[in-house]
Amino acid sequence: MKFLALSLLLAFGSANAAETIRVAIGTQDTTINCATGGLLIRELHLLEKYLPHDGKYKDVKYDIEWKNFTSGAPLTNEMVAGKLDLGSMADFPGSFNGAAHAKAGKKSIFITVLSGSTLGSGNGIVVPKNSPVQSLAELKGKTISVPFASTAHGMLLRAVKAQGWDPEKDVNITTQAPEVAGSALQSNKVDAHADFVPFAELFPHRGFARKIYDGSQAQAPTMHGSLVDAAYAKKYPEIVVAYLRAAIEADRLIAAEPEKYSELIAKVTGIEAEVNYLFHGPVGLQTRDFTWKPEYRQAVKTSIETLRLLKRTDSDIDVNSFIDDSYLRTAFKQAGLDYDMQLKNYEKLPLKAKDAVTGKPIADFRHLTQIWVQGEPLVRHYASATTAIAELRKLEQAGKKVRTVYAHDQGSGLKLLAGDAWFVVAADGKDVSAYLLKADAQTQAAKVKGKVVDFDTLKGGKSI
Repeated sequence: MKFLALSLLLAFGSANAAETIRVAIGTQDTTINCATGGLLIRELHLLEKYLPHDGKYKDVKYDIEWKNFTSGAPLTNEMVAGKLDLGSMADFPGSFNGAAHAKAGKKSIFITVLSGSTLGSGNGIVVPKNSPVQSLAELKGKTISVPFASTAHGMLLRAVKAQGWDPEKDVNITTQAPEVAGSALQSNKVDAHADFVPFAELFPHRGFARKIYDGSQAQAPTMHGSLVDAAYAKKYPEIVVAYLRAAIEADRLIAAEPEKYSELIAKVTGIEAEVNYLFHGPVGLQTRDFTWKPEYRQAVKTSIETLRLLKRTDSDIDVNSFIDDSYLRTAFKQAGLDYDMQLKNYEKLPLKAKDAVTGKPIADFRHLTQIWVQGEPLVRHYASATTAIAELRKLEQAGKKVRTVYAHDQGSGLKLLAGDAWFVVAADGKDVSAYLLKADAQTQAAKVKGKVVDFDTLKGGKSI
């Protein structure tokens, strides 16, 4: 009898020791604001650091699987099929993820935000570089392409409605993936293209498009975050928390060294570090923030409603049960962070830097201008555009190659690629302000009796 009991105990122990738990994670590497929930965790092996190895996980082995996607829809398909346990995507595809699980008799839950904008920045509309169009109002009767059922699609519909237009009569909205839109813009096959992170900035940076509309103008909050299969989370809550701990560490690392990790993202995705820094650097275009702010909850709710209107789903998901921040709260507590305090914090990632010329700490970011010089590991910061442009001329005269210049819109505070911004030069030539929209720049120029110039004119020194 004792022998039998011992045999059973040994057999059970061997089975337990041999148990392997899969952790299959779907990523969207080129959707760069998902980096802290996928790419950085994978490349820096952060998940391995936090996976539990005590209690019921004492002798467990982990089979960590990573699979990259270019959009949320195919990622959702594999989650519903049981091939993935977690995945990262935006509010619209995330809501479709929830609806698809419900249709299959399953459930997924949105466990964290990764990055977003309570104002709506990140989504945008671009036109071909040489297009005369300067604003959305000029696109009536034109063809605008967009990835259907994406967060950018929702922004576009809202923007069209704000113009008082009928989306089925006053504009021709066609579906087009970002990888196809690039060539369409270059060959002038579309009048404009609406897209999500990072394409409304990436296409202009690559020189064949110009941004004419930022998602914040539609006043539609947007976010990207991570979801998990609900049954998996219930069975392995500690693994879900471990994933979130890894994401929190990834966020800490990129906050401390944004240039370094922007380069890593570029190496993996092919998306230039200059664009990655635009989003992930201090006072960036979006804010990495994991907490479920009311605006992000509303973004998910709005996306569910819009998907129903588009007849992409007939599911009416309860947002309050679809979004579950309990795992995130546990991860915050384990990391020594205050979730409720962060929930109230709407500040962008702060910049603690000195002016590269004066050496004085920069306290006012309204005129902040930054230069990334080729061969230099860190971005240079300047308290004013006037100083920065003067330094830019010196750098170019000295034969230095400049990777990019960043400026900030004086009205909205949005971080801009200076090469596609409009600048107002005051009458005395001493004050320079940046704007995304030419109309905004013209309005300001009229107030200060200044002149509106593009970036090439500004740095050429002809008007300052």
